Amino acid sequence: MHTVNANGANIPAIGLGTWTLKGDECADLVQAAIETGYRHIDTAAMYDNERDVGRGIARSGLARDDLFVTTKVWHSNLAAKDFRRSAEQSLDRLGLEQVDLLLIHWPSPTVPLAETIAALNAARDDGLTRNIGVSNFPTGLLSEAVSLSKHPLAVNQVEYHPNLDQTKVLTACRAAGTAMVSYCPLGRGLDILRQKPIADAAAAHGRSPGQIVLRWHVQQQGVIAIPRTTKRERLAENLDIDGFQLTDAEMAAISAMRSANNRICDFEFSPKWDS
Repeated sequence: MHTVNANGANIPAIGLGTWTLKGDECADLVQAAIETGYRHIDTAAMYDNERDVGRGIARSGLARDDLFVTTKVWHSNLAAKDFRRSAEQSLDRLGLEQVDLLLIHWPSPTVPLAETIAALNAARDDGLTRNIGVSNFPTGLLSEAVSLSKHPLAVNQVEYHPNLDQTKVLTACRAAGTAMVSYCPLGRGLDILRQKPIADAAAAHGRSPGQIVLRWHVQQQGVIAIPRTTKRERLAENLDIDGFQLTDAEMAAISAMRSANNRICDFEFSPKWDS
């Protein structure tokens, strides 16, 4: 699996998302993923599974420098003093001295962005993380965050799948040298995998619909996908997407599905999304 270079961070283009995974199931899946070949693991303080993720990492026996680990600070902890404490607690739960990427999980409507970006940069300066970034930032907030940050932002992690148009965000990320990391990349609950452009490509390439969608993600410049699964057999399938290439016509047909604009993660604290 190739890596995406984003403002100095080399990030594996497929990672394991761990949202909703808990306890031994989470630890076992993380360990199995690493043993399968995953080198990118994504978690967050809000997921309440960092200890389990850390157990899986430790049991895998993989050298620390061979693994890219991301965690995130929840929107209720974005004031400077709370941010630092949250990041340190995440490291303690993970059993790591530093993460590879620390993200603002969601922007805050009440804490000034300048304060949070300063705290994010301080976390990097003090060695808590190797790289920094944001999550769920529409283009206006992303531009503001980029201008406020002393260090370049490696990532904007957002919901992205074939039924949601994120062209504006992706364009802004590319302009800033920032990778766009797709969560819910398979369109959890939207029945994307049965739609005709994906089914047709799956038949043409002898691949699963899920592999087609993940290939669609990573064939786009600067896009990384972090599919979550609870099934061990899916781990290898989701990672095995390097042996084929979607045609321009297939990419265009799948991309045309974005006009549906179905968003899965939209909450009362969400920012104003790009139209």
